[in-house]
Amino acid sequence: MPTGVAMRDAREQLFDAAERILLRDGPSALTSRAVTTEAGCAKGVLHRHFADFDAFLAELVRSRVARIDSQSAALSASAGTGTVAGNLTGALTTLFESVAVAIVGLVTSRDELRARLRESTPTGVPVLTEAAAMIASYLAAERERGRIAGDADVDALAPTLIGAGHLLFADREAAPPDTGAVHKMVTTVIAGAVREPRP
Repeated sequence: MPTGVAMRDAREQLFDAAERILLRDGPSALTSRAVTTEAGCAKGVLHRHFADFDAFLAELVRSRVARIDSQSAALSASAGTGTVAGNLTGALTTLFESVAVAIVGLVTSRDELRARLRESTPTGVPVLTEAAAMIASYLAAERERGRIAGDADVDALAPTLIGAGHLLFADREAAPPDTGAVHKMVTTVIAGAVREPRP
């Protein structure tokens, strides 16, 4: 690989390369050599930006967790519009059709990475923990609008939706579930809490 070629946004190029490997080949294929080869750069580029490969992976996970913040804002803004089930179906599909499922597999397969991530996510599994918080916040906003029952336990419903959604999307070999399957799961989980009129 040429070493004198300047890379614009080297960190993002390396992160994008890592995502492609994760989605195509899974966590076990993710090595520093694979990432730099995929990014089309010298191996030293990664080590110029990160102390070691686990530091790179930790930043990759944190950068992808940060994407959930913008998705959370959009989901919260949808409260009171459309249907609760429709909004949740869209949010879960957007979340899990991304690299999120592969990131969860990466985190669970690398002890050193999990240890580093404990600094920013002391409990739970990064990505899933933040996604559950996003769903809980949205459900709380809908509860305030009366579209979710006042006594609904949104802190229990949210991880249930995240766990069920993760299971639907977790098979890397199969095609992702269609919208109908995700919607059916969502309506089943929230059936006892929804207070909006049936369509």
